[in-house]
Amino acid sequence: MKIPARHAFLALLLGTATGALYAADKPVPADSPVKVVFDHPENYTDLKDSGMDMDNARGREYFLPLLKEHLEKEAGRRLAPGQKLIITFTDIDLAGDFEPWRGPQLSDVRIVKEIYLPRLKLTFQLTDADGRVSKEGERKLTDLAYQMRITRAFRDDPLRYEKDILDDWLQLEFAARKD
Repeated sequence: MKIPARHAFLALLLGTATGALYAADKPVPADSPVKVVFDHPENYTDLKDSGMDMDNARGREYFLPLLKEHLEKEAGRRLAPGQKLIITFTDIDLAGDFEPWRGPQLSDVRIVKEIYLPRLKLTFQLTDADGRVSKEGERKLTDLAYQMRITRAFRDDPLRYEKDILDDWLQLEFAARKD
């Protein structure tokens, strides 16, 4: 029985897409050299997942694991063997905001405008293979032109602006490791 070419192409395409999704969802190993800490996330400026999430509770459950996973992967690629990095977030204000005056039909729609900048406050500590602190500091990250950039993430990624800001910071702060 001969399989039509278009079916074979679709099967190949589906298999490739499934493999890419599987690879993207692989968990970071437990012995990751990157540790991400969220210090008092209940006090963060804006992690809401809807206009009704006034205390950021649902947003914390949804967004913080995504940020943690992203940083563990991206920062881990930049560290030399033996180095360890601790990143502690002290505040997060996501790009966009909910505008209640738009009515209940838009209560779950985050409106992204230039006045609703993403802001991330964090501290970090990088240690070498001997456990000595080689670099540390506090950073306040934002991007005034965040809507103008071409993001590396998919348009439907709710953290695409924050991930881009963090990726830029990682690139500037830490040299890519040489394998």
